[in-house]
Amino acid sequence: MKGKLIIVSGPSGSGKSTVTKLVKDKLNIPLSISATTRKPRNGEIDGKDYYFLTKEEFQKKIKNDEFYEFANVHGNYYGTLKKTVEENLEKGLNVILEIDVQGALIAKEKKKDAILVFFKTENLEVLENRLRNRKTDSDEVIELRLKNAKKELEYEKKYDYVIVNKEIEKACNDLINIINFWIMKNYRLMRIQWKLWIKLKVKS
Repeated sequence: MKGKLIIVSGPSGSGKSTVTKLVKDKLNIPLSISATTRKPRNGEIDGKDYYFLTKEEFQKKIKNDEFYEFANVHGNYYGTLKKTVEENLEKGLNVILEIDVQGALIAKEKKKDAILVFFKTENLEVLENRLRNRKTDSDEVIELRLKNAKKELEYEKKYDYVIVNKEIEKACNDLINIINFWIMKNYRLMRIQWKLWIKLKVKS
């Protein structure tokens, strides 16, 4: 049986990256690495946090149809390479895919059984404080992120689950519970299919 694709997204500063990385380590679930044309932040490593590409490299991959989905966010390209996701799913591994709202909805269209999880803060004031406390972006970039956050929040109803990230530990547990629910559901379905196969084989 193929693995389950869990897609996590939400406004910049909602804590989705921190939570998904912690959950990935706890459950030993592959976190699909996205490609991007933005510059690496302090401490980020190419091939671990993102595949950092030039705009020309990214556009070449678009032409070659190498992306599962891609979108232009905050003036930079982000995308998920098909090979990375499909190889793990075919092995029966569950995959966490952390992408923006645009990409998530496109991916859901292509893979109907994917589970969408939306992360957000209690309000925009909390979000702004988090973005400013990062001290990685200019005021202009922060304003752009807040503007985009308002647009992204309009799509939360299209998601299967919404996690309000007040505390990292609780948000981690919420995401773990969602993933475990679908892992068990897949397992039960697999057992039913196995029993049906045995019955059919015995009758034949």
